Amino acid sequence: MFLIDGNNVMGQRVGWHRDKSAARLQLLSELAQFAQRKKLRIGVVFDGAPEINIADGSNYRGVKVFYSRTGSDADTRILELVERERNRKALTVVTSDLQLLNRVRACGVRVRRSGEFRRMLEAAVDTPSERQPQIREAELSEWMRYFGVDESDDE
Repeated sequence: MFLIDGNNVMGQRVGWHRDKSAARLQLLSELAQFAQRKKLRIGVVFDGAPEINIADGSNYRGVKVFYSRTGSDADTRILELVERERNRKALTVVTSDLQLLNRVRACGVRVRRSGEFRRMLEAAVDTPSERQPQIREAELSEWMRYFGVDESDDE
């Protein structure tokens, strides 16, 4: 099982802080796809209040979602989850926080850095350009004519 420090992995992308909710949902979508393709169990912990439609402890397409408790942070919640885990040898915590990294290692848990995990994640899931329908140049001209758009309209 992977237990992921969500904000650390989100922080590996530029601009994630502009829309934290959208960044969370994007990460959850990627994690769900990754878990399905790699046949893994994944949990993620986010700092802050829960998303409106994704409660603490709920599943999002197979990914278990947790949030920091009021007045606390995700690192503390991750430690709680690690301490409750019976099979710590099968657990990998993903974080870039050195203090958390050292504490979970002391519990017998494997650790993977957030940047390394982000690269692993991106290699395993569809990139946004792959998800977009591709259109050939000839088709584009046909569609533009069909909808009455003149190619000189944007000049």
